[in-house]
Amino acid sequence: MTRLNRRRFLTRSLSTLGAGGAGAAAVALADGRSAHARPPESLVDQARRLNLRELGLRIPFDGVHQSGVLTARPAQATYVALDSIAPGRTQLFLALQALSTRARQLAVGTAVGSAAIDEPPPDCGILGAYDAPDSLTVNIAFGHSLFDERYGLARHRPRHLTPMRAFAHDELDPARCGGDVLLQIAAGQRDTVAHAIRELMRAVTGTLAVRWLLDGFRTAQRDRDPRSSPRNLFAFRDGTANPPTHDAALMDRLVWVQRDAGEPAFAADGTYVVVRVIRQHVEFWDRVGLLEQERMIGRERLSGAPLGGTGEFQDPDFASDPHGRRIPLSAHIRLANPRTPATADERLVRRSYNYDRGVDDAGNLDCGLIFTAYNQDPRRQFEAIQVRLENEPMNDYITPVGGGYFFAPRGARGPGDWVGSGLEA
Repeated sequence: MTRLNRRRFLTRSLSTLGAGGAGAAAVALADGRSAHARPPESLVDQARRLNLRELGLRIPFDGVHQSGVLTARPAQATYVALDSIAPGRTQLFLALQALSTRARQLAVGTAVGSAAIDEPPPDCGILGAYDAPDSLTVNIAFGHSLFDERYGLARHRPRHLTPMRAFAHDELDPARCGGDVLLQIAAGQRDTVAHAIRELMRAVTGTLAVRWLLDGFRTAQRDRDPRSSPRNLFAFRDGTANPPTHDAALMDRLVWVQRDAGEPAFAADGTYVVVRVIRQHVEFWDRVGLLEQERMIGRERLSGAPLGGTGEFQDPDFASDPHGRRIPLSAHIRLANPRTPATADERLVRRSYNYDRGVDDAGNLDCGLIFTAYNQDPRRQFEAIQVRLENEPMNDYITPVGGGYFFAPRGARGPGDWVGSGLEA
């Protein structure tokens, strides 16, 4: 390079870098960083940036209706039934308020704070520096027992809220039934659910105690059609016949309690929750011929189509098969939803999960379905359907063992409000 060319090069470099450019260039050569580089991200900022890429979906906790009813069903869930050990009404209400406050924070996503040395940390920390929302929903519901004489809440009890009815084939374990409060905690990842459980239990320590707990999961989407329903552990699709949840008028007919329904004011805009823990005897089921399985259900196992049909969501057209030659009269789909004008208001919204508890004391697989249904009146809807199903052939392969009837009140109105605040009136 000539002297003139070197001079031109230095002139251009200095005009670009400014007065301190030479020094900055030297630093850049020395440690590989630019003088204008951003300061290092904090651990919280790094975690938030990385987590929000895949775990950033937020489902609002507040609203007229609670989340976790009609909102999309995440892959993982845990059901936690709690008994109240609160000594009085005030302590109970403070615990319910604490549940809503912490659930609201977790649904938004929060940075994990620090604590003074030797003090318990403000967060259990299993998600790292940032609690990503991960489509978390926390649905809070109340059992019949909460409205007994302990807290003077009897006048607020929803009219159709009773202990769960036992049917002919049930083998209900009292230790796995009922509860004063039911939490349904759902999210995309198992660790998000586990974290939420710990944080919510921390908020109500000494006031609400676990009665029973059961983890659930839904199968992955493994089909070309993204609308395909997930499968239960009998390998058939679950929830195909759900009524369209985007139809607000229909949901007002089938799910949400209306203000003119003769219910206590507390019940308006809430819904009844039926939870049935149904053990599926999969080893027995797996020895049954595929044709017999399909005739018991009324659908093809692979596609989910009604027998004789071509697609999962095709109308089974029972009217054209009155004698059950194509779909047996005893088939599950025919009994559960006859698709007649008389049974139209018996439909309900299912939001079920599979469960797997390993093996029982005899070494048999202990797995099945956490059947979850939202309805306006369990007697008119769930129980009417269940009566029709009492003699279906599939009863030889299932045993209901737990669950309960609960009521999920309207959602919280925002910070400062809480699910169940209507009980104060």
